[in-house]
Amino acid sequence: MSWTLGIIGGSGLYAIDGLEDWEIFQPETPWGMPSDHLVRGRIGETQLVFLPRHGKGHRLSPSDVPYRANIAALKMAGCTDILSVSACGSLQEAYAPGDVVAVDQFIDRTFGRPQSFFGAGLVAHVSMADPVCRRLSALAADAVETEGGRVHRGGTYLAMEGPQFSTRAESALYRQWGADVIGMTNMPEARLAREAELPYATLAMVTDYDCWRSPDEAVTVPDVLKVMHQNSALARRAIRQLALKLSGTARSASPQGIENSLDSALITTADARDPELIDRLRVIAGRVLGV
Repeated sequence: MSWTLGIIGGSGLYAIDGLEDWEIFQPETPWGMPSDHLVRGRIGETQLVFLPRHGKGHRLSPSDVPYRANIAALKMAGCTDILSVSACGSLQEAYAPGDVVAVDQFIDRTFGRPQSFFGAGLVAHVSMADPVCRRLSALAADAVETEGGRVHRGGTYLAMEGPQFSTRAESALYRQWGADVIGMTNMPEARLAREAELPYATLAMVTDYDCWRSPDEAVTVPDVLKVMHQNSALARRAIRQLALKLSGTARSASPQGIENSLDSALITTADARDPELIDRLRVIAGRVLGV
């Protein structure tokens, strides 16, 4: 099997450099339309499918991103893996603006977003103990380092609902919990990728120190944007480097068995399953549903 890498571009990343033989398309999914058109192309022999999470022009707030449609669209496009690139704030002194964190854990504090493809009529419980594909995360971190970026291998990402930034009390609390970075978009994205049996990894690009560091400092959009533009340039180079690294290599199954996440996850008995929901889930869970 060859690699088809889905790239979800976060704040500041609205395109990929150097795509060849590219085409634009926008599949309609059972959960509606994705955030924007998808762009499919190749770098070397690696196929890539790019989706701007917030839409071109940054039209969608974190709470309004159609996360289910986005993951479903990438699955329908034949992606084998998903790399998320996201802006984030730092909750630790050692993670400075301009650094990159290859996240390996999440704390989910979102509350206004559909969390699952499944539900009444077909219940599933996938394991999220290790929410990130370690192989893809390591490859992405290698690409950042090759391009001169400073990367932290591992870190806990706290996902907040937003769109407002944290209060000082919240920022201090999250630090006590042991979170390393804070953002607004990687949940439920990571959960949905696991339900879709797609290995998922995140490069969290640090733009600021949130508001915990000094009583006189607060997060502002102009400050974030200044660092974000620098981070985006690094992200584009790293994506190209990753694609070239994968070019011509055969893709084996994830060592964590992520492509089989649904094997033991479905709990609703066959005679109690909702046929309409089964039909919607065809693109996500057709392998285990036999449809």
